[in-house]
Amino acid sequence: MITLRKAQDRGVANFGWLDSKHSFSFGAYYDSAHMGFSALRVLNDDSVAPGAGFGTHGHKDMEIISFVIQGALEHKDSMGNVQSLPKGEFQLMSAGRGVLHSEYNGSKTQALRFLQIWIQPNAFGGDPGYQQKDFGNHAGLTPIITPNGDNGTLSIKQDATISQLVLHLGESMEVTLDANRKYYVHQVEGSNTLNKHLLTCGDGAKIELESSLVIHNPSESDTSMALLFDLPA
Repeated sequence: MITLRKAQDRGVANFGWLDSKHSFSFGAYYDSAHMGFSALRVLNDDSVAPGAGFGTHGHKDMEIISFVIQGALEHKDSMGNVQSLPKGEFQLMSAGRGVLHSEYNGSKTQALRFLQIWIQPNAFGGDPGYQQKDFGNHAGLTPIITPNGDNGTLSIKQDATISQLVLHLGESMEVTLDANRKYYVHQVEGSNTLNKHLLTCGDGAKIELESSLVIHNPSESDTSMALLFDLPA
């Protein structure tokens, strides 16, 4: 079963300096039908004006992933990390027993756009942690985040895997699924069909009770990119 969540149906928050699209309930946006999916709790598509950003604030017991689509994200935290996250790079911050951080657009001219993703952990407390890596833009399915940090991936405190999917013009691939688990696809760029269901930029899809997924880039001009979440039932 594949259930689509179209981009135009997401929640919206616009504060002038921030234009955010919420795939799930977040902040002032509440929809009882979209409170998260499995351990995936937040998926925000954030556009931040030049020179603006999120002031210092705290998190606890949450796995927080950032993926930059445009510009560069400047990060500071109470663990002593001062980092710049450029386009195409992934960041995973494990909040653990508690962490303070700030995020802002260091450019005075270019907008920043990034995905903010929260995964509920299966282990609580403990020391907060920080990881950051560029996995490139290779065609096919590239694991980014795994439970054990295998093969150079970022390590998350949850039985979950996040992969980057890149397909060039007209390419297809089949992904074998475990029908006992849940999956979510977020379309980052371009378009894909999932078992013939069309996803365009910003769309999401909940996938349940499926044993395989045939993914195809139907575009005649664009390379497509999506994130595939493999989540506990």
